[in-house]
Amino acid sequence: MPVEKKGVVVVGSINMDLVAYTARIPTEGETVVGTAFQTHPGGKGANQAVAVARLGFPVAMIGRIGDDAFGTQLKEHLKDAGVNVDGVSTSQCSSGVAVIVVSEAGENCIVITPGANAQLTPEDLDAKIEILRGAGMVLTQLEIPTETVQHLATICAREGVPLILDPAPAKQLPKDLLDKVDWFTPNETEAAFFIGDGEVEVDEPVMMARTLMRKGVRGVVLKLGSRGAYLASADGLSARLEPFAVQAVDSTAAGDAFNGAFATALMMKKDPVESARFAAAAAALSVTRTGAQTSMPRMAEVEQMLAGVGANEL
Repeated sequence: MPVEKKGVVVVGSINMDLVAYTARIPTEGETVVGTAFQTHPGGKGANQAVAVARLGFPVAMIGRIGDDAFGTQLKEHLKDAGVNVDGVSTSQCSSGVAVIVVSEAGENCIVITPGANAQLTPEDLDAKIEILRGAGMVLTQLEIPTETVQHLATICAREGVPLILDPAPAKQLPKDLLDKVDWFTPNETEAAFFIGDGEVEVDEPVMMARTLMRKGVRGVVLKLGSRGAYLASADGLSARLEPFAVQAVDSTAAGDAFNGAFATALMMKKDPVESARFAAAAAALSVTRTGAQTSMPRMAEVEQMLAGVGANEL
């Protein structure tokens, strides 16, 4: 069945995170003894879908899992979180997996095996077209094939559904895809990748956003970490979002919390600046907790965090 009208549809990756904790990262050819091991549902797409669901908004997921135990667990976790999984299909391969080693100093090394995520095709989107037509907003990322994201953008443009693109992990994208993006939400590293060497000072958010809009996207929200966020749109909107003062514990899913909350706020008819402020509050809350999907805040928590913090209109 399609997601409820004006709900959010997330198209993206679904992974299982396998996390080993050690005193230090092993060098090449070295074996070290771990201090703990945990498994967590992950993947940028799934994380963002759960972020929306935690805020109490209707959300559907379109993605692929493998024909294995991880796939079963991942789908059940999404359902338990309140995500509509009618758009989640099973491939005859392994589920996507991220193997992560974390040291006591907080350093990490990560190996991602896309598995079923790499098999999400344009044809899958055509098969789930009724879900997409029932959306009020679509949110996607780049942990699935570029041609699938490009086809998604074409569908959204044709159906009149706004599209938010979280360009992570950063990779080259065709201009005719960027031309169909309503909101582009990179962090500073991703923004610098798309801007390219020498085009603009990469520590200047205003110029970064303007440069990105010249590449085709209609709106930009730069996620600046401890410096807050900056929003700009092709119709002249411009605002800085001040950071929230929190004690960070784990920033793994901050970007996913931001994107899910931004989509939710826009669907709640908040204006773009209010929506970015709402998203920044959700991201700040997420870094005060460990884990990815387990760190996503509830609506009441975000509303409490928002008290007294605003955006400076430029």
